Amino acid sequence: MRIAVLGGTFNPLHIGHCMLAETVVKELHYDKVLFVPSFIPPHKQMNGTVLPCQRFEMVDAFCKSVSGGGDTVFSADDSELRREGVSYTYDTVLSVIEKYGSMLTGKPALVMGQESAEQFYKWHRADEIARLTDLVIARRHPDNNGVDVSRFENRPVGLYTVDFYEGSLKLFSYPHIMLDNPLLHVSSTEIRSRIATGKAFRYLVPEAVFQYIKEHKLYGMKDEQ
Repeated sequence: MRIAVLGGTFNPLHIGHCMLAETVVKELHYDKVLFVPSFIPPHKQMNGTVLPCQRFEMVDAFCKSVSGGGDTVFSADDSELRREGVSYTYDTVLSVIEKYGSMLTGKPALVMGQESAEQFYKWHRADEIARLTDLVIARRHPDNNGVDVSRFENRPVGLYTVDFYEGSLKLFSYPHIMLDNPLLHVSSTEIRSRIATGKAFRYLVPEAVFQYIKEHKLYGMKDEQ
């Protein structure tokens, strides 16, 4: 079984994440994509009050909606929530290798956005992550669609810079695959802003995620939205 790992805060999961995962399956021929919501990301201070368990439940609801409750190429993995503390990708990779063991065909893939790859050298045990996984880099670009997101952005932590900047991968020295994924103009930051300000957002997230946000009134959602 060829497995790819897609980590993130998923605050909330949106159609860009879903399309990225499907591109990995369809075009790189992976059998399963594990969505791994972080507990505490090491590189940013998260905006908002949504609990880690709620972010996981949104991802899990999406994966189950795709599969109808059965086996699927998309699965939600709660290993970082169970570990608690700061969520280091190195620990997650070890967890995946241990969990799937002999079922794995080759190394697991680690899927990251271009903005993450630009700062990969700062990651905890980056060299070992690169040795244990096949690195897949997805194209990204800043996309706010004219919405003011300043109050809803995450803050970088320590040596990390903002979520995205117009840099390059010239200094990325690790073997990798550059994924030719579609660039969808959507971000979790924008969605949080849209919800809090009463703007349209429903079709920027999977239906299962929309229903969860609506039921739990996350991100300041109003009844009339």
